[in-house]
Amino acid sequence: MTKTTDKNVQNTSPIKQKGQWKSFLNYIVIGGILIFFLIFSMVGGMKSSTQYLLEKIAIAMILAVSLSMVVGFLGELSLGHAGFMCVGAYLGGKTAVLLVPALGNGLPTLLISLVVGGLSAAICGIIVGLPALRLRGDYLAIVTLAFGEIVKSIFMNSSSDSFGGALGLKTPRYDRNSLFIFSFVLVLLTLAVVQNVIRSRHGRAVTAIRDSEIAARATGISVTRYKLIVFAMSAFFAGIAGVLYSFSNQTVQSVKFGFNYSIEILVMVVLGGMGSINGSLIASALITFLNVRLATVLTGNLAVLQNLIYALVLIFIVIYKNAPSLSGLREKMRFQNLLHKNKKPKGSE
Repeated sequence: MTKTTDKNVQNTSPIKQKGQWKSFLNYIVIGGILIFFLIFSMVGGMKSSTQYLLEKIAIAMILAVSLSMVVGFLGELSLGHAGFMCVGAYLGGKTAVLLVPALGNGLPTLLISLVVGGLSAAICGIIVGLPALRLRGDYLAIVTLAFGEIVKSIFMNSSSDSFGGALGLKTPRYDRNSLFIFSFVLVLLTLAVVQNVIRSRHGRAVTAIRDSEIAARATGISVTRYKLIVFAMSAFFAGIAGVLYSFSNQTVQSVKFGFNYSIEILVMVVLGGMGSINGSLIASALITFLNVRLATVLTGNLAVLQNLIYALVLIFIVIYKNAPSLSGLREKMRFQNLLHKNKKPKGSE
């Protein structure tokens, strides 16, 4: 009996190790990209435009992964993610403005601003979530959309001495050679927190709520409490992304955090696949790269074509991902199938 048990343990351990290795694949890829661009920057071969693009991609990744907690794993529709980002950008940016004379524009200022911006957004998430998360579906989407518009209006109509009013808040620019590195470190931190929560018993409770809220309540799961926790965590990371945005752009204008930006973040999550963190990472990087490149290439009179081309690309991606007639092509182009295709079968030599 003991021999059989030992044999079973030996047979199952490679499978577990293989599954564990796959769970760290996104860390390996993002870490490898970070190391590559870090070396590239140290030898002086990186342009400032590339550094700016990497900052934007890292911010988009944090936003997509954090919204995926609500939309993909909790199964609720939130259209106010840009509002939480706006809160973090303004309050974190204002904190940096106040701290720079005393601490300088260094890492301590950035860290304190991140904490203030993230916690401020999380508190707003709790305040909105207490009444709103008792709603579902379209009603929740309308409430979160209203929150985003209210936040935008408040900061837009603020005084010039407080948050800059319509002209926006002037914020310090963090060192361009370091900000993209720190931004990707925060992407890894966001991944670590979100994936560990989702894979824990709390994450299983959240997915149970998504699958059937009635069944989750029947098993003793506190639905409102878990919804509130997920909503607050999602808002916290959106606030962190907002602080990074303020350090990257030097000016925070509330008009940038409107309904269209919330939809853009939602598109990243939907295109990447509902409940797929890796898909959200890839979709956010591709969409951000597309937006930045189109804004760079299409200038002058051609600028009017940016939204048209962007919309057409999104339509083609949606058709490719969902058209039944393209299922065979999608299966052939899967990464796992391409790897197995290149491997030689045993005994072929």
